[in-house]
Amino acid sequence: MFRETLKLALQSIRINPLRSFLTVLGIVIGVGAVIAMVTLGSGTTAQVTADVAKLGTNLLVLRPGQARRGPGGVRETAAAFDLKDVTAIEHQIDGVRTVAPTAQHNAKAIYGNSNWSTTVIGTDNRYLGTRDWSLASGRAFFEGELRAGQMVCLIGETVRDKLFGRSAPVGEVMRLDKLSCRIIGLLRAKGVSSFGMDQDDLVLIPLRALQRRIAGNQDTTAIYIAVQDGVATEKVQRDIELLMRERRQISPGEDDDFNVLDMKEITSMLTGITGVLTGLLGAVAAVSLLVGGIGIMNIMLVSVTERTREIGIRLAVGALERQVLMQFLIEAVVLSLFGGLIGIVLGLGFAAVAVQFLQVPFVFDPGIVVVAFLFAAAVGVVFGYFPARRAARLDPIEALRHE
Repeated sequence: MFRETLKLALQSIRINPLRSFLTVLGIVIGVGAVIAMVTLGSGTTAQVTADVAKLGTNLLVLRPGQARRGPGGVRETAAAFDLKDVTAIEHQIDGVRTVAPTAQHNAKAIYGNSNWSTTVIGTDNRYLGTRDWSLASGRAFFEGELRAGQMVCLIGETVRDKLFGRSAPVGEVMRLDKLSCRIIGLLRAKGVSSFGMDQDDLVLIPLRALQRRIAGNQDTTAIYIAVQDGVATEKVQRDIELLMRERRQISPGEDDDFNVLDMKEITSMLTGITGVLTGLLGAVAAVSLLVGGIGIMNIMLVSVTERTREIGIRLAVGALERQVLMQFLIEAVVLSLFGGLIGIVLGLGFAAVAVQFLQVPFVFDPGIVVVAFLFAAAVGVVFGYFPARRAARLDPIEALRHE
């Protein structure tokens, strides 16, 4: 019995192919839009997470000045750190893997006829460990170079591209403003972060070289702290804050004149934002599914009106109301499922193309595919039920009189 009812429903769909296509178009657009938006949102979230991970794993950044929201930003009068603060963190804070002091200065890198304004960071080899950064070629600093503050440097991929093109820079001598600097290594490329910052646009030199020959002071403007695996960054952050309040002689009740940034907080914030945006876009796209459902109901009501006499004949020769109800309900569900399948294929295809332009990973989520397909089926049941019920409740005698 069900097979015969299904056969009649499919036959009715084939009789009006154009109308059937226009009916499922709304479902196709709705399902495709939902899957495409959610897939792109998942890819964006994955890209943000990966970009933040490039900054360093389990990383805390200690800077002078109080972090504030809104106008004012960071307090400019806060005193910088020194190497004794670095040593104190290394020896007094449990769970710390690596601590790297840094100082920063903007300079113009010059080689031959080429020049490029970049960021010069004074640090030591621990900076590479805290930032999970490796070398593409060359070597790291020797201990003697760090102690003597020699002008040797590691350059990022962007600086290499601007000054040397694709040629090997290791061993060459460039200038940082008026100071000559011998290149001993090339950093492996990290690319642009989620904040729009080019992570490869930098030059690393020994911290003492920057302090003595460029900055003219002994300040350490930021300290990078890598936390051991399995240790909660929140605990280490609290311990560092207590230690720095003690070392900087901040009385109880006074605000900190420093801030500790946990990269996990940045990751959580950014993924939360992308998650909300993905949900919003998915919800907007889902509205077209409801529009598609209304289209199905409209077409099915038209179909009931056109086939009133046919329905009357079936009821007159003994067809049950539930059989007529099932026939029209199956027509609506088949149209919805067919549209859902096409929408899934088109949505995934569009997302696969779009991620290439947006340069984010393609993240396939089988859950959203299943949800979209089931939602399409539910649309067919809900919006197809009312026309089907109307057809099943027609009076056979009145239906046979219909012209």
